[in-house]
Amino acid sequence: MVSDAKAICALINYHAERDAMLHRSLESVYDALREFLVAEEAATGALLGCAAVDIYWGDQAEIRSLAVDDAARGKGIGKSLIAACIDDAKRMGITKLFAMTYEQPFFVRQGFTEVDLKTLPEKVWRECLKWYAQGHRHETAMLLELGEAR
Repeated sequence: MVSDAKAICALINYHAERDAMLHRSLESVYDALREFLVAEEAATGALLGCAAVDIYWGDQAEIRSLAVDDAARGKGIGKSLIAACIDDAKRMGITKLFAMTYEQPFFVRQGFTEVDLKTLPEKVWRECLKWYAQGHRHETAMLLELGEAR
């Protein structure tokens, strides 16, 4: 929902300030708002976590901006968001879902495997090179093969 944009941006940038992910502007969150899936506290509607599925090309998409509120960690929110991203990607006919992450063990537990960055679409690794040149640390490329498109 549009009303989630500011909370999504704040959660992402909270983790970015701790060097756990890249920053996003509020404008970029609004631009990608239809891509976001959120987890909310049932009683209050407070944002507990978010993730986005960004289609790259053909049958490939990226999970972006996966973030969980510190108070909600360890409760399966991240795992549930990944499962929702996988379901969403499958509904769209995506057969390869990838993520660039600093949290490799978490993605391995969700069935992803580490891959060479250069096996991903050229746009991805060119963007990564730009971020690295700006002083950001290297993320690990992770891939989940979803099988045949529907």
